[in-house]
Amino acid sequence: MAEKVNKDEILINILKIIAPGTKFREGLDNILKAKTGALIIIGDSKEIMDIVDGGFKIDEEYTPARLYELAKMDGAIILSKDLKRILLANTQIIPSSKITTEETGTRHRTAERTAKQTGELVISISQRRNIITVFKGDFRYTIEDSSKIITKANQALQTLENYKKVFDSKLSVLNEYEFNDIVTLDNVITCIQRAEMVMKVAKEVQRSIYELGEDGILVKMQLEELIEDLPEEELLIIKDYIAPSRRLVAEKVLQTIKTSSQDEFVQSQIIARALGYEQFDNYEEVAVYPRGYRILNKIPRMPSNIVTNLVKTFKSFQHILLADVDKLDEVEGIGEVRARTIKQSLRRMQEQFVFDNLMI
Repeated sequence: MAEKVNKDEILINILKIIAPGTKFREGLDNILKAKTGALIIIGDSKEIMDIVDGGFKIDEEYTPARLYELAKMDGAIILSKDLKRILLANTQIIPSSKITTEETGTRHRTAERTAKQTGELVISISQRRNIITVFKGDFRYTIEDSSKIITKANQALQTLENYKKVFDSKLSVLNEYEFNDIVTLDNVITCIQRAEMVMKVAKEVQRSIYELGEDGILVKMQLEELIEDLPEEELLIIKDYIAPSRRLVAEKVLQTIKTSSQDEFVQSQIIARALGYEQFDNYEEVAVYPRGYRILNKIPRMPSNIVTNLVKTFKSFQHILLADVDKLDEVEGIGEVRARTIKQSLRRMQEQFVFDNLMI
């Protein structure tokens, strides 16, 4: 799983470097249009320079036009790590032939071997197929045309919207059940599972946004509108329902769930175990009791330290809900005015949640 996370980080960093709208991508696109092909290495580490043969020194400021002109020659181009300077051009790269490669073309075989041997970012532009392929270490990724990426992103957004509707319906049920004190562990697990399904699709859309660069502004706006405060909502659900007998940190529990595979997080026992619960035959029969973090955070202008004080004082949401104004007033930092606001806000929320479920 750590390897998968590392690959995701590598890809995101690469996509940011070569995203449309950057000067570097402009140079790559010019090479694509000219159909000249190119082999570009980013970085001049000792590992790179040890396998460089011939060519000539440039050491000039990077511009898209310069990159395009130098790509007309057959040799590789070496850029500085920060992409600000073109260092060498028309060089021959001689990586170890013992390094395995599954590529077919000479340029791509050299690129893959160089990336594996040096760990640097290497970009190969195919003259025949006219595509950009990036290599870094053992990682390989082919850059697709923007129109294809946008189509794929829009399809993912539709899936995301459907998943979000299901999550909202499950959350609406949880809202009402918390006020009625009838929440089961199954309700909690289902909400977390649905939240993770939304976030996994959102991650794919975010990858497309990185890949689209300035062309992905509309997709980014749609994603932000769909996700809204879902990550915070999921974290607060976890904070509310960590097993009372366990001293677990909500952020670490969430990370454990997020690093689970697709097959794992759809299994109820995996989520239950992450929350600190034992394995049960039927989670629908296991009653659980929220602490109140999530609902209290919905009250306007409610400082987080006040929420914490309330939870520490009353221990559970039901005790907070049943407390009168005088009892609430006794909590540090509240006062009579805020105590009345809390009571009124909770009453309005309860009425709204009942109405919302009637409309589903």
